Amino acid sequence: MAFAVCQPHNDPVRAVTLWLTHMLVRVAESSSIFLRGFAPRQSRKQKWEKEMEWEVALLASRMKLKEDMSPLLLQVFRSVVWVYSVITFLPWYLLSGASRNQAKRVKARSVSGNPAGPYRAVNSQQKLVSLLHEGVDTLDKVFEYAVVHFPQRDCLGTRELLSEEDEIQPNGKVILGDYNWLSYEDTFHLSQRFGSGLAALGQKPLCNIAVFCETRAEWIIAAQACFMYNFPLVTLYSTLGGAAIAHGLNETEVTHIITSKDLLQSRLKAILMDVPRLKHIIVVDKKPTSWPDLPRGIMVHSMAAVQELGSKSENIMVSRRQPVPSDIAVIMYTSGSTGIPKGVMISHSNIIAGITGMAERIPSLNENDTYIGYLPLAHVLELSAELVCVSHGCRIGYSSPQTLADQSSKIKKGSKGDTSMLRPTLMAAVPEIMDRIYKNVMTKVEEMSSVQKTLFVLAYNYKMEQISKGYSTPLCDRLVFKKVRSLLGGNTRVLLSGGAPLSAATQRFMNICFCCPVGQGYGLTETCGAGTISECGYFSTDKPNPRGEILIGGPNVTMGYYKNEQKNREDFFVDANSQRWFCTGDIGEFHPDGCLKIIDRKKDLVKLQAGEYVSLGKVEAVLKNCPLIDNICAYANSDESYVIGFVVPNQKQLTALAEQKGIRGPWEEICNHGEMEKEVLRIITDAAITGKLERFEIPKKIRLSAEPWTPETGLVTDAFKLKRKELKTHYQDDIERMYGGK
Repeated sequence: MAFAVCQPHNDPVRAVTLWLTHMLVRVAESSSIFLRGFAPRQSRKQKWEKEMEWEVALLASRMKLKEDMSPLLLQVFRSVVWVYSVITFLPWYLLSGASRNQAKRVKARSVSGNPAGPYRAVNSQQKLVSLLHEGVDTLDKVFEYAVVHFPQRDCLGTRELLSEEDEIQPNGKVILGDYNWLSYEDTFHLSQRFGSGLAALGQKPLCNIAVFCETRAEWIIAAQACFMYNFPLVTLYSTLGGAAIAHGLNETEVTHIITSKDLLQSRLKAILMDVPRLKHIIVVDKKPTSWPDLPRGIMVHSMAAVQELGSKSENIMVSRRQPVPSDIAVIMYTSGSTGIPKGVMISHSNIIAGITGMAERIPSLNENDTYIGYLPLAHVLELSAELVCVSHGCRIGYSSPQTLADQSSKIKKGSKGDTSMLRPTLMAAVPEIMDRIYKNVMTKVEEMSSVQKTLFVLAYNYKMEQISKGYSTPLCDRLVFKKVRSLLGGNTRVLLSGGAPLSAATQRFMNICFCCPVGQGYGLTETCGAGTISECGYFSTDKPNPRGEILIGGPNVTMGYYKNEQKNREDFFVDANSQRWFCTGDIGEFHPDGCLKIIDRKKDLVKLQAGEYVSLGKVEAVLKNCPLIDNICAYANSDESYVIGFVVPNQKQLTALAEQKGIRGPWEEICNHGEMEKEVLRIITDAAITGKLERFEIPKKIRLSAEPWTPETGLVTDAFKLKRKELKTHYQDDIERMYGGK
């Protein structure tokens, strides 16, 4: 898997003008990028470049600033900022010149001189990097390196349950205590004993073993055990449906699976009869539980019992077969956004090359950093991020989306969320999480007094202007944005987004309000076909920037799909120089400074009846910034002349709007009310115009959904990517109504 990460474009004004700033990335040192263009012809005018003013206008319109703001207050604000800027300019100029020059440098260039590429990072023009540390070429060696260099430092942390009876409150809240930590040395010994115990239970080297578990310390302990003993690890999302789980387990022929008590009860138990090869289930929870009603022939063990078995002298002394770089480390099943999940075979060398490129994009990464882990470890973003942290001696504290912040759904009022307790310096998030943070903060700001609200907007616009000039704004950070920054613990210095596109407005907001760079990861565990789109007007000869389908080559390109040769032939190929390439299905363009911008997704492009091309992802990215929208799926038929949309409205916002219109009733009735659909469509249209969508890109009809889209509904993946096929099936009657006029 190729993985590239960068901070926002070094010219923030320019970055904001590009709607796809959410996919403006540097090329990692471990990969080459090639733009597969099509037959040269005159390039079409780029329609999606925007002026920065639309974001400022959007912010101001959301704030609804009053015009009677005291001119004296405005003058005082400007004077204080001016005086502070004068005082701090000279030391800033002397201390930060090098970093400014570094930010402006060219990051990547074409090796061949051809606009189509291949492109490489400027410091990897001759050779792609593939190792974090000399001689550390397999994942078991990565952990051994960390244990040698950071033996007593904190490694994995889990919050303590204050008491068993308080674990689940009647209102669904939990009360959690401080983080308890395992050192690197402790974690190593637990993994070693667990791997030895699995071997004693009959798990053989090079034979697959599955992990089907929530993100927690035991997941990484189990993974490290498998890496040590050369057990290829099959990863499955904890929210996959029964059929998908059975498919993955049967295809990989696993006999052992690692899971949790909750998932065994809620997901696995129902499909055990459909997985005849499964013999051993290892439950990671500490509390012992009996399972009398499981199918005959299946044995359930606790993780502690397996570790105890592994610690016996006759087992721990048995020599293990260590992996080599080309051995499969992980068979990672995709989230299934395009159908049945596919298993991607990832070797030890693939992962190490990927995390090498990722580590070089995190500034000053060291053992004093703290990472908060809560995204699915079955996703390449989270697994890569945690392995990067382990390789540098960082500590990893575990969380969940329901306990992440003080305001999270399972945190009892008055208790602290995980970010407040852990105070992480590093954090990864999918755009869905960042969009929620953005909307929650903006809702709080809207509830402020006129004076507070105006000061916030002034500070926001001032900081945006200063960043565009290359200046920092410590005064605004301390006086205005400190409280917002505290929502994530107050220490965050790098935010990483991945898994799906992040809107430009959300990225800029997070960058400004949380006072840290917001990088974006671009990588794939799944793909769509790599056929040409000759009519879309993207060519490697385009001016001023070459554009085309992105192909990725390098040591981080995976071994292919497990038992799926047809897809391997479609999505991977080897060139005349024996370089293996992966066809992403994404359309990108390279900027003069070497930053890669993702401008389209081939499968998201729809040609309307009149010949206009609509990027559904672009429409969704713009409209998701509307506070009334929690989620949206744009849809278009090629034989129709307009776009339609399915909208999950924000319950609080829509209920308030309904009351203004005199419409009352249950939530589902409000969503199904014709007047509410018209009103929401009007608001969406205004947001689309503010976001400068083209006329043909604006949805003409919508359907409000009372049901939120979660991975459990099957309408989005675990990374909250839209499953367009499933959404189309789910809303087929509404599609016919909106297009047929029924």
